[in-house]
Amino acid sequence: MNVVLIDDENLALNYLEHHLESMYGIHVVGKFISPVVGKEFILRTDIDVVFLDIHLPEISGIELAEQLLQFKPRLNIVFVTAYDHYAIKAFELNALDYIMKPLRKERLTITLERIRDRLERVPSAADMAKEELRVCMFQQLQMTSKNHPHAPIRWRTSRAQELFLYLLQHRGQLVRKSALIEFLWPEYEPGKAFSQLYTAIYHIRKTLESFGPYFHISNATDGYVLNLEHVRLDVEEWERFILVGYPVGEATIGEYEEVMELYQGDYLQNYEYWWAESERFRLKTLWLRASFQMAEWYDSSGHREKAIEKYLEICNRYPLAEEAHFALMKIYGSLDNHLSVHRQYRLLTAILTEELNERPSPYITEWYQQWADENQKALPGQL
Repeated sequence: MNVVLIDDENLALNYLEHHLESMYGIHVVGKFISPVVGKEFILRTDIDVVFLDIHLPEISGIELAEQLLQFKPRLNIVFVTAYDHYAIKAFELNALDYIMKPLRKERLTITLERIRDRLERVPSAADMAKEELRVCMFQQLQMTSKNHPHAPIRWRTSRAQELFLYLLQHRGQLVRKSALIEFLWPEYEPGKAFSQLYTAIYHIRKTLESFGPYFHISNATDGYVLNLEHVRLDVEEWERFILVGYPVGEATIGEYEEVMELYQGDYLQNYEYWWAESERFRLKTLWLRASFQMAEWYDSSGHREKAIEKYLEICNRYPLAEEAHFALMKIYGSLDNHLSVHRQYRLLTAILTEELNERPSPYITEWYQQWADENQKALPGQL
């Protein structure tokens, strides 16, 4: 295991080197007082682990770690410091990532064993290429692969989770640091806000470590770009099919049903992020349009039960969709299911009154009243 040490104190460097060199399989290939020189060495050398002091003269250890991980996202970084309680709170990922001075050999042994374990568990890029990762964004974030189902991701902080999802929404695009700070840490002064951002990016990279090269966050100019490799996004698959605009018919209805199964809920439905609202509304609009087209085809093709099923799905998912309620009323009417017509109208009226303090649209009310007048004899005591 190749190790590099960076600390602004020679005594600390020599002390750490002495303990590490006494451990089996550890090779200290470089030690530096200057973080700039250390960074240049790390970027051109095959390194497994960097022991990095938080407080450095030219750049903070936090910023240096962030810069290193831009180019080597699988690099293991162990923060070292004698005090700094804020850093302890920010980087207490586990014993692997943060150790306190004075250093103890027993603690170093534990840290290095965990690094070895991590290196063994992270799949190679070749393995990843053989097996795509499926990422679901409808309803909530989920990641699965054919042979390696992944447990729900446990984020260190809610901000790290939100930042990752924001980058995922803008995948492949440059997201400026200034914009991220403005909506994630508006209450912080700039220096502290940038520190929070670097901390969150570091947390994200560590959290995604087990996913290997599927995700890569790179620093471009003054922002970040999240790139995906061998990843299938349910949102992309679903939207790609819907936007092609195949006419709903006998030849396509089966594929429509299969693709619509991907829509397990609204986009990031379980997260109350204001920035996701416009995308959520856009995808919801596409779902409604496709669902109405499917229901209308079922109805016009004589598949009344399937049409009812689809319209009920629309009503259950979006109770304020008046047209779906109205379509059900008309189908029930054509089937002489008078009680269901009456119940559907009453349900729509109750929903609109409770949610919007409004009545059904005039054209629906007029249709219902005309229908009721024509069918009074068929509904004794029911209207």
